[in-house]
Amino acid sequence: MIIDLRTYRIAPGRVPAQLDLYGKLGYPVQLRYMGEPVCYLVAESGALNTLVHAWAYDSAGDREAKRAAMMQDSDWKPFLGENAKAANIVEQHTSLMTSAPFAPKLTVPKPRR
Repeated sequence: MIIDLRTYRIAPGRVPAQLDLYGKLGYPVQLRYMGEPVCYLVAESGALNTLVHAWAYDSAGDREAKRAAMMQDSDWKPFLGENAKAANIVEQHTSLMTSAPFAPKLTVPKPRR
């Protein structure tokens, strides 16, 4: 299993707008392909204006296939366009990670179709 861990730095004061945009247009589409995220977090201290979310996949190939299918979904394109237009995201960092041997085992969520 791999975890796609994403960290986004959002323009100051724009976190609520980004969460609203993603919640309405992006999240419903991602659920169809990825299932529920492992987590979706908003910074309360430290590096404020930061969103972090993690998605679990069976393998790199599973991630690639699910993301490719999502990119072909006509409902995903409006989110991408509105997200670019809003310009809330200042920086994105993506890390593909694996669990340590002693960590609790995660399960890959089933997509909502």
